[in-house]
Amino acid sequence: MSTSSPYYLQGSPMAIRLNSVIGWLARHGFSLAGTAEMSVRGRKSGQMQRIPVNPHTYEGGQYLVSARGHSQWVRNMRAAGGGELRVGRKVRAFTVVEVPDAEKLPILRTYLEKWGWEVNQYFKGVTAKSTDEELVAAAGDHPVFRITVTK
Repeated sequence: MSTSSPYYLQGSPMAIRLNSVIGWLARHGFSLAGTAEMSVRGRKSGQMQRIPVNPHTYEGGQYLVSARGHSQWVRNMRAAGGGELRVGRKVRAFTVVEVPDAEKLPILRTYLEKWGWEVNQYFKGVTAKSTDEELVAAAGDHPVFRITVTK
């Protein structure tokens, strides 16, 4: 992780509204390019918090990448250790293990290859075509969790 205060880019009002629409669509069975709605228990409220995410498959494993950095869902996930992914009526409970920065390079590169059109703006100029060194330098700002589906 980075040694300075954790990177987090809060969404604009427009991005927040768009996220709510994408989440609503996933909740009702319409996945845009593989999006899902994630629910994770809030570490303070205890209530389930919902957010649209882009589950990413790499070498047979499934991952969640936080493009915006150390967001509320990341903090909640660290406390809860798992959550649920939903697309329509299909709900998959999962647990997570956070991926160490040293192991993120190939996951981030392939994530940016697939989702860069949507998330490049949050990576401070780092893209799928960036050097390994640039991606490694950005790794601490973008938490990654490996998902294990439990049901």
